Amino acid sequence: MDNKAYIDNYFDEMKEIIERISREDIARCIELLFKAWSDGRTVFIMGNGGSASTATHFVCDLAKCTAVEGKKRFRVIGLTDNIPWVSALTNDNGFGSIFEEQLKNLMNDGDVLIGISVHGGSGSDKAGLWSQNLIRAMRYVKSRGGVNIGFSGFDGGAMKQEADLSLVVPFNSTPQVESFHVALEHLICNRLRERIQAS
Repeated sequence: MDNKAYIDNYFDEMKEIIERISREDIARCIELLFKAWSDGRTVFIMGNGGSASTATHFVCDLAKCTAVEGKKRFRVIGLTDNIPWVSALTNDNGFGSIFEEQLKNLMNDGDVLIGISVHGGSGSDKAGLWSQNLIRAMRYVKSRGGVNIGFSGFDGGAMKQEADLSLVVPFNSTPQVESFHVALEHLICNRLRERIQAS
């Protein structure tokens, strides 16, 4: 396959995802986050690897891009961003604890957790099952009466079972899923800004 054929195929895959992705789930995500803003809840966002960078990006956009003069602002915290805390928790308790333990310090009942994972906590590699720290944190949030939102790909994975809303990029490709998670967070944050402005 030459470069042009590869590029055409990559963009054709993107078109397929755009056709197949659930508009209803995206709209529900917007509503859940708008309610969190209205109720003064804190939104926590987490992910591993490339999804950790998407989580940080989402935190930035939810805090900055939704800010409207004269309106209250989103309360949002990234659980991937305090490297000393994450490394201390990994050192003392294991990597599986890093998100749940932070939530024990920070979460109030009814807050919202967004988990971002390409495979949704399913599948494994050299270190064992993928993203079990996300699943563990979601179970903790559920026990506290919070709301879980999952961003995943492939078939949604284990996160689909734990989430109150599972927003799945319906495609079996890590690069495509990660790309669409960023596109989705941009869409959602820009729509939330409009909703907040109009409120």
